[in-house]
Amino acid sequence: MTPAALPSAQWLDVVARTPLVSIDLIVLDDAGRVLLGWRRNRPAQNSWFVPGGVVRKDESLDAAFARIAEAELGVALSRAQTEFVGVFEHRYDDNFAAAPGITTHYVVLAHRVRLAALPERPADDQHGAFRAFSVEQLRVEPAVHRYTRAYFTEV
Repeated sequence: MTPAALPSAQWLDVVARTPLVSIDLIVLDDAGRVLLGWRRNRPAQNSWFVPGGVVRKDESLDAAFARIAEAELGVALSRAQTEFVGVFEHRYDDNFAAAPGITTHYVVLAHRVRLAALPERPADDQHGAFRAFSVEQLRVEPAVHRYTRAYFTEV
């Protein structure tokens, strides 16, 4: 199933017609390292990206945040434990299904959270691996997606 628990064809129709509201989690540990996942899926496939997910229809932002943090990090977190970084737009020329002519447009609510240690995460269906990067490393690593890098241009 798709992020919105819709059949793929219906989700593709949503992606084709509307911007998606999502939450990105900028997770840092006490040493200043950042948790990134290697994206297996489109868009942003084959790049290092911060964890995140789509807000579902009729889901409060607090509920979406808690669900995404649990699914992506395996950690119970609330939005109140984070620092709101800002609103970002992520635009991609492709989509999750690789359907021709359909772009993906996210309106992203980015939140920074500091944890004593980064969660240990196994590979999953969306991420081939997780890795800790220093801010300096992610700024220069070519495989870090430009949208992830943008969260650290002023840090």
